[in-house]
Amino acid sequence: MGTLDGKVAFITGVARGQGRSHAVRLAADGADIIGVDICADIPSNGYPMATRSELDETVALVEAQGAKMIGAVADVRDFHALKAALDDGVAHFGRLDIVCANAGIAAMAFRELTDDEDLQMWSDVVGVNLIGSYHTAKVAIPHLIAGGRGGSIVFTSSTAGLKGFGGMQGGGLGYAASKHGIVGLMRTLANALAPHSIRVNTVHPTAVNTMMAVNPAMTEFLENYPGGGPHLQNPMPVSLLEPEDISAAIAYLVSDQAKYVTGITFPVDAGFCNKL
Repeated sequence: MGTLDGKVAFITGVARGQGRSHAVRLAADGADIIGVDICADIPSNGYPMATRSELDETVALVEAQGAKMIGAVADVRDFHALKAALDDGVAHFGRLDIVCANAGIAAMAFRELTDDEDLQMWSDVVGVNLIGSYHTAKVAIPHLIAGGRGGSIVFTSSTAGLKGFGGMQGGGLGYAASKHGIVGLMRTLANALAPHSIRVNTVHPTAVNTMMAVNPAMTEFLENYPGGGPHLQNPMPVSLLEPEDISAAIAYLVSDQAKYVTGITFPVDAGFCNKL
């Protein structure tokens, strides 16, 4: 018997990386999954986004756990497309219990940018990370309240949502600003939704072994970041966490074991935030 038997989770950015890992873990714990991903590149981002075939692979991995999944293509910046995808999923499964606002990008560069390039990076990062998180909560909250069973929302923030680093370019500033903004969104919603027994928290990973952290643009940025090197290393002897490490934290936060845990920032960071 799984800890999430009979429950339904909505996960954004589900086609690969952390989102895929969360879907597989929650499915293993008994939940069915409604998942969305953009399945298209964002030119300013500097690394390829997930594809439709990767989304299909996530569906197959979830089904291998004995769960069901509906995977849809939607951009979290497009409120109406996101709402339609979630509404269809809830109509199919008949309920919603868990929300993982996971979709995010990190547009980094280590070269001189034009003003237009810099502004585009800022807009895209804030749009996906912060506006997308707000859209995810906004489309989900009515379903959670209507269910009358409480629920759990977990926003994926970052160590950059607790500490000030990211450089001077629009992409890095947008990443830090958006990940900090998610904390404010979480704290406010945690208070507003507490009467409905809907819990809201953030998870704050250090660098994770996904395309976001392991791509040439990010590597170049980190190698040249002022005060980099040891300054950006984890105190514990691990350079990159695996997506499953973050999924384990989320599995706890959305379970009944954490039924009175709300309004917290939950670092999974190998001591990174404690050091800075």
